[in-house]
Amino acid sequence: MGDGRPVANHVSGCTMKEAAATQQFRIVDSPLMTRVFYGLVALAILSLAVTVAGKWLGERIAMGGHTDDTTIHAIVVGDNLLAVPANMIRFEQARRNGNAERLDLYVRYPAMEGYSSAARDAFNHADASDSILFLGFSEQIMSRDMSGRFGPIYSSLIVSPGKPGPAGITFHEFPENSGYLGEMLAVAERPGRDPFVARCLTGPAAEKSLAPCERDIVVGDRLSLTYRFPQRFLDEWQALDAAVENFAASMLGASAAQSR
Repeated sequence: MGDGRPVANHVSGCTMKEAAATQQFRIVDSPLMTRVFYGLVALAILSLAVTVAGKWLGERIAMGGHTDDTTIHAIVVGDNLLAVPANMIRFEQARRNGNAERLDLYVRYPAMEGYSSAARDAFNHADASDSILFLGFSEQIMSRDMSGRFGPIYSSLIVSPGKPGPAGITFHEFPENSGYLGEMLAVAERPGRDPFVARCLTGPAAEKSLAPCERDIVVGDRLSLTYRFPQRFLDEWQALDAAVENFAASMLGASAAQSR
């Protein structure tokens, strides 16, 4: 029993020293651990944000400005209301409801469909199909469309006789002083109607263009629709023109149905 006290004093001394050391550790290290903890939380949040942002940015880069969203947007051009799926609207900032001075669309012909993952190569011009039409709606400025302008304007500017082309088309050159240098006029007669008329680029400009031919028609309430297309589609100009007219009617018809 005589040796119990020193042992007790030793134990008691050790306990006091350990308690003091523990207290000192808490005083010194608790703020550090707190900072480390919050630092790890912040790092985890930042890592998650980078991952999400990277995925979002990667998808946007992969889409290249296209969208496969088919949400219908109601867009007013002049006195016309058009109901257009987002994946047909060419520019991202135009994919919204409201008024617009001009509305630019693009579709794959002959289906007249907007962008989709299945049609990615066609819209990115990564294949040889050249099947994309570019369409622009704007308020009518001229009193006549391109067909109506043939008699009073184009017929006096072109060089005749022209050269025969596909499907009853005749190609006419423009003289240098006509204001249409580097273009030719494609004309095809239509019984009981003004002729089909389109202007097409020639030479190197045509080779570099995705859609070197252009034609405009009047649709809706004084709404001008200009559409550009590959020259090879002149082989089926009747079907092409009918498809564009029906497409415009469907955009205007869909908006009328929605407004009822």
